[in-house]
Amino acid sequence: GTLSIGYIPQNKLVGISGLARLAEVFTHRLQIQERLTAEIADSLTQELQPKGVMVVCEARHLCLEMRGKQQQSYIITSALRGLFKKDSKTRSEFMQLIK
Repeated sequence: GTLSIGYIPQNKLVGISGLARLAEVFTHRLQIQERLTAEIADSLTQELQPKGVMVVCEARHLCLEMRGKQQQSYIITSALRGLFKKDSKTRSEFMQLIK
């Protein structure tokens, strides 16, 4: 799957490699996609205290495909914090960038 992370900094910045490492830590745990998305957003919010955070995860679910329920089953989850939750314009801009 793919994981897109966006944040609007306030006082602290983190590089792309830091975001990749954070994602790697959470994706190596056995868990559900909804919790993964929320935990990454919550961790960034807690550590960086940014103005806003948005995490979008799109993953292929082989559990559905292998049982014959659906073909090419992709599920998208998102977690919004701060400005991304309050301002639809900011949220729309991020969604346009990740398409």
